[in-house]
Amino acid sequence: MQLTFDEKVYRMTRRGILKYLGAWLPSSFFLHFTQFSFQQSNQMTNHKKFDVIIIGGSYAGLSAAMALGRSLRKVLIIDSGLPCNRQTPHSHNFITQDGETPAAIAKKAKQQVLNYDTIQWLNDLALDGKKSNGDFVITTKNSGEFTAQKLIFSTGIKDIMPDIKGFSACWGISVVHCPYCHGYEIRGKKTAIIANGDHAFHLASLVNNLTREITILTSGEMNFSEEQLQKLQQHQIDIIEQPITEIEHDYGHLKNILFADGRTVQFQAAYGVVPFEQHCEIPIHLGCQLTEQGYLQTDEFQKTTMDGVFACGDNSTRMRSVANAVYGGNVAGAIVNMELTHEQF
Repeated sequence: MQLTFDEKVYRMTRRGILKYLGAWLPSSFFLHFTQFSFQQSNQMTNHKKFDVIIIGGSYAGLSAAMALGRSLRKVLIIDSGLPCNRQTPHSHNFITQDGETPAAIAKKAKQQVLNYDTIQWLNDLALDGKKSNGDFVITTKNSGEFTAQKLIFSTGIKDIMPDIKGFSACWGISVVHCPYCHGYEIRGKKTAIIANGDHAFHLASLVNNLTREITILTSGEMNFSEEQLQKLQQHQIDIIEQPITEIEHDYGHLKNILFADGRTVQFQAAYGVVPFEQHCEIPIHLGCQLTEQGYLQTDEFQKTTMDGVFACGDNSTRMRSVANAVYGGNVAGAIVNMELTHEQF
């Protein structure tokens, strides 16, 4: 099993063993023992039953876990190690962490969360979930079954890349989804908006404050109202309807966009609107409903449509940012603790 011991307990244990063995072991042993014991401490636990299981250990999941850990709830975080922003070089618009790498933020958060004794971490993939005898049972790929009274899904979404050569290599680097997360860094650059209709118009209105060189690429017949077209023309925003065949780039940094009619147009950055699917289907199998857009349906307290199941982060909101994920996780953790309190007090 891929679970961590509490770091403080581990350090005290290691210190005591080393002190005891120090009288007769060579100094070279200490380095090897330290490395080995730390690895082992992250892999063994006998716990199978928890108050809460959190599936997804990125920003939203870690935020929920911290709220619960501070109330001494026994929590298991199950994470497969594949965050959706793993290709993004820097995270922005998150106070105190502006410009930091997503991995560094998550690493620091994980270290802080696992300082709480009652929180455990499992590097594994959750495969299935069911309700049994009033509890939820989660089955993982490598570690068997775990039970909990409540579930929190912070599993994110999976972007579906278009069939355009070079698009996925640029995604999150120079082809981005959000002007709030990335717009300042690509301000003033010649920018494409790869979208159509209302999505394209909305992005164009936001990006127009960041650069005056905007072209909308509809990859087919445009779909704008007369009023929208007048606005776009008023702001000198061009439209290319030809399908995109390729994005030329240098290690993810956009250089040119090639079109079906043979044209090559130079761009420095692009915004893209892509479809998505839920990264984890367990909530759907449990009976949680989706919105028309495909997000897990939640109320203002991050409750799904199934009692005892909560969702937070990108899987349940269009506000796709680190700051919003942390907020949603904090709310979910607090409300889950409140429900447990009401049930147990």
